[in-house]
Amino acid sequence: MATKSRVEYVLFDMDGLLINTEHIYTVVTNTILARYGKKMTWDIKAGCMGKPERQASEYLLSFFPDIDLTVDQYIVERRELQDASWPTVSPLPGAEKLVRHLHAHGIPIAVATGSQHRNFVLKTSHLSSLFDLFGGNVVCGDDERILPGRGKPNPDVFLVAAKTLGRNVGEGDVDQASTEEKIERRKGLVFEDAISGVVAGMCAGMKVVWIPDPELTALYPPSEVVTSATLKTLEDFVPEEWGLPPYPSSNSA
Repeated sequence: MATKSRVEYVLFDMDGLLINTEHIYTVVTNTILARYGKKMTWDIKAGCMGKPERQASEYLLSFFPDIDLTVDQYIVERRELQDASWPTVSPLPGAEKLVRHLHAHGIPIAVATGSQHRNFVLKTSHLSSLFDLFGGNVVCGDDERILPGRGKPNPDVFLVAAKTLGRNVGEGDVDQASTEEKIERRKGLVFEDAISGVVAGMCAGMKVVWIPDPELTALYPPSEVVTSATLKTLEDFVPEEWGLPPYPSSNSA
């Protein structure tokens, strides 16, 4: 196959991409909203995905101005219900295979998630076989290097993650970067499931592989989303198409 472009480092979103947390967000949110006769539909959920907790909560509740529930009250209840479920999540298809493969070949990898660090710990402590492979290269939404309000779809989380890998990517959107920084950004590959994350990766000037939930593609047809590639699952990723080492032939599909 022809190589799309050579990649030197890889950045992964987490929720809905590496681990199956998105259904928990949906169940918890709709459990809370059900008391008010309301429901979070996928068109609302799509706008919450990838955003930091408070920003996502404010966005959600903006659709239900008539219910007696503040953002702070919602976050407290949401956390209580979610915290009980996080230790049950598991890796999504192809996640551990790809991460382990990149790690084995010395490809620099990092996690770049909108989740708060407390939630990252709760979601991943039981999945050390996967997340230990990142060697501590994890950037969360509440990282002090990310200014308040600069979560996805801003590119900051991916730029900070790239910097943890020693890449000179600079600050801000790609049009603010120097020539050298743009070249360095183009060497990075982002995996995302959320629209906000795809936008963030593209604004960073990196290559982006979008792996959306089927419900999301019903709202946002892949032909209308600006990205480098769209796949159904991480299992469909072909490393050598991006200048990365191929999987051993015995493990290839």
